Amino acid sequence: MDEGGRLSVCVVYSPQPRVVQEYPLHLPQAATVLDALRCSGVLEQLDDGLKPEWLGVWGRRAALTQQLREGDRVEIYRPLRVDPKVARRERFKKQGARTAGLFASQRSNAKSGY
Repeated sequence: MDEGGRLSVCVVYSPQPRVVQEYPLHLPQAATVLDALRCSGVLEQLDDGLKPEWLGVWGRRAALTQQLREGDRVEIYRPLRVDPKVARRERFKKQGARTAGLFASQRSNAKSGY
């Protein structure tokens, strides 16, 4: 907390893969998640609006009315396009059973699993 009773927080948003926008902010002591989003200008960038399940503070879901603390990181998540389990399964199919995982690099004439 800097002098004057203001909080230092950061709003983080990733509009597309491998692109991260960070907005460091100084807000009044009683600021909420919604206050941080308004001050950062991120709300104007969201085309689909903002759904409550897309918000978090340090990786945990947060409500718009949640009060912020010093050093908090407000995160806006994008919805997943593919289920991670399905994506992993597809990658494994593409690589093949012999070229993935524990048994990928075996010595010639070695026992299976060593």
